[in-house]
Amino acid sequence: METLNSILDTIDGYVWGIPLIAVILFVGILLTSRLGVLQVTNLGNALRYMLHNEKHGEGEVSSFAALCTALAATVGTGNIVGVATAIGTGGPGALFWMEVAAFFGMATKYAEGLLAVKYRKVDTDGKVLGGPFYYIESGIKERFGLNFKWLAVLFAVFGVLAGLLGIGTITQVNGITSAVATVFPSGEFVNIGGNSVSVSTAIAGLFCAGFTALVIIGGLKRIAKVSLYIVPIMAIFYILFCLLILGFNFSKISGAVELIIRAAFNPSAVTGGVVGTIFIAMQKGIARGIFSNEAGLGSAPIAAAAAKTKEPVRQGLVCMTGTFIDTIIICSMTGLAIVVTGAWTPELGLQGVNITMEAFTRGLENLPAGASVAPFILTTALVFFAFTTILGWAYYSERCLEYLVGRGKKGPILTFRWLYVAAVFIGPYLTVSAVWTSADIFNGLMAFPNLVALVLLSGIVARETRIFLDKLHNGKVGD
Repeated sequence: METLNSILDTIDGYVWGIPLIAVILFVGILLTSRLGVLQVTNLGNALRYMLHNEKHGEGEVSSFAALCTALAATVGTGNIVGVATAIGTGGPGALFWMEVAAFFGMATKYAEGLLAVKYRKVDTDGKVLGGPFYYIESGIKERFGLNFKWLAVLFAVFGVLAGLLGIGTITQVNGITSAVATVFPSGEFVNIGGNSVSVSTAIAGLFCAGFTALVIIGGLKRIAKVSLYIVPIMAIFYILFCLLILGFNFSKISGAVELIIRAAFNPSAVTGGVVGTIFIAMQKGIARGIFSNEAGLGSAPIAAAAAKTKEPVRQGLVCMTGTFIDTIIICSMTGLAIVVTGAWTPELGLQGVNITMEAFTRGLENLPAGASVAPFILTTALVFFAFTTILGWAYYSERCLEYLVGRGKKGPILTFRWLYVAAVFIGPYLTVSAVWTSADIFNGLMAFPNLVALVLLSGIVARETRIFLDKLHNGKVGD
């Protein structure tokens, strides 16, 4: 296992090195500039469109349902475990860089949603097909006359692997079972694949695999239906408890914000040398931020393409709210709760979900039985967040596979679904380090083809946006 971790760390260092971080920020800054800081000037319109479905739109699910499917895949362990891991390994400054990446990532997510709808295709049976593989293939060919299908295929391959071996399955179920094992410790152990694991971990893993198998057979509409109810309720539930923690520690918030900003530029002074360079804080913050909100990965456009809409720009704006909700709101709440309670400090020696668990235990101790109830509250949120992410990524990965093998191939799709369930089953028995490092690698590999397309098609995004906003300002955009 040590050898595996070493190999994964080496690969991760190359994938998530300075070039990719620079490219992700460059694309976000480029789009922000070309769109006139759209994520600020049109955030109000985006939030309005998020709650108001377009009349007579063409697609499979409502815009809000498409957003909830995307949020189901993004609001997961990244918001609870990922933020904690970023701060634990990159110091409080990692939260600052996470927010910076999310701000520019809103423009990136907007462009992804717009292009997904513009270049989507409708199958003979009325099924909508869309995502980065289509705008990479069709968009670049239309704009430059170049055949970039090989890049679209590359994206689809990485998308399948990310779902099976990274962000979609292993990290999510690992986070669930780790939290369950902490809250429900078991003195009994079983041997699975040569690993000795607690009975509570094994039972939680079996339940996750079983429920995953039951839901993913239903496809997008069932996933959207489940997400439509679970995601908003759990997001509100989690945010309310984070607000309670911040309310109990209100006097510490200004100091925490100052600490986060200082640590972003001089991490060693804040962490006592545990985090030595700005690059480490940037790397951990941006990598975990991208893991959480997926801006630049090209995953959310797969769900956005199915939305009932005739306006690519409108769905792009709705898509943009996903990053705002996921990182600017939920990740910020988690990060501030961790910093104000001091749960991140190296002296405690905590990792992953245990950092957030400590933050909730300390932060809610003023409530009646708060310290004892806090782990149950956090575990409940984590279980639902992570499980909906498993469902959302089942859809994403399956669409990537359909692009590779063709529509209507039931054999490969059914095989993939069982492999997906199997990946959920084995997730609890891998180490936290290996799980998150492998997820980072596949995230980064997915991002490369998508970012190339976003740069090449940024002119089309800017033109479509300008035309729509002109019509909007002249009152020519209906419901």
